[in-house]
Amino acid sequence: MKRWALTTGAVLTALTVSTAASAALAGPAQAFLAPAVPAQTVPAQTAPAVPAQSAPAQTAPVPLTGKGVYLRYSSGVRLATESGRAVWTDRSGSGQFSVSPDGGKIAWIDGRGRLHVSVPAAGGTTDKVVARGAAYGAPCLTPAWSADSARVAFPLAGASERTAVAVVGADGSGRAKAGTTPGPCHLTWSADGRTLAGYAGTTEGVHLLDTVSRTSRRVPGVRTANHVAGLSPDGRRVVVNAIGANAPAGDGSWPTAFIPSVYDTRTGKKVALPVKGRLIGALYLRDGRLVVRVAGRTANTLVVLSSSGERLQTLPEKPRNRLHGLLQVG
Repeated sequence: MKRWALTTGAVLTALTVSTAASAALAGPAQAFLAPAVPAQTVPAQTAPAVPAQSAPAQTAPVPLTGKGVYLRYSSGVRLATESGRAVWTDRSGSGQFSVSPDGGKIAWIDGRGRLHVSVPAAGGTTDKVVARGAAYGAPCLTPAWSADSARVAFPLAGASERTAVAVVGADGSGRAKAGTTPGPCHLTWSADGRTLAGYAGTTEGVHLLDTVSRTSRRVPGVRTANHVAGLSPDGRRVVVNAIGANAPAGDGSWPTAFIPSVYDTRTGKKVALPVKGRLIGALYLRDGRLVVRVAGRTANTLVVLSSSGERLQTLPEKPRNRLHGLLQVG
């Protein structure tokens, strides 16, 4: 089966672990949607591979408030807070964007292959081109943020079965190569900074890119998928939208809802989610908690699980967001 999920013009090593990312995992999270903190510079000379460090466990996670960033499709892509406050509009029409884990920045790629970082603020959105040479023309070729919201990984332009990926600071500093991968679609970055995951443009499998060794491998057990929603902090588990061999591939745009499947990236075993109801999404937080979205008749519900599957918290979403896609939550 050969299917290409990328539709041109749709409306839609480091790479080492930064101390900032480890600190973010160890201590209290910054206020969600708070003013962005300037990214730390990652000097180019740090690019040679260094063994990844284990991120400290957060023993007392801060309960979620329900604040988040949602997307809806209306004459393009529009992003808003959980209360409906407009955050950003994709005027390029490419759909190639992603929201930082702290909810305060948007990385996006324009028609000239330039990577931007936009920061919404009360006084008006600021925008900066932080890199050039990004791949453009397919909605699924989205950038990916590091857990500390300080760096962005993005696919590079070029015709090849394997796509090169680069990393740059959110301020445009410290650009470096991360390696090449057959799975550049909907990239997502593990919180320990070591692993990038994405699905193949043909939908044939999910691939992991090790940013230290700069090598990639396919996740066993996942035959076809058209969305990657998150990685556990150690890269051991991945959330995907697994699809059947004959299912429509889609155009690679951000989904407003999907049936989440969690796989062990080493064994390929599917991990059962102890949540009842119709599941319409899931994403990992930087401390390892998994947020599962459950459909409701008037409002959806968020169920927060520990890394061992224990239910930690349940909170309702606002009814206004029932049909909107959830991108980040804090």
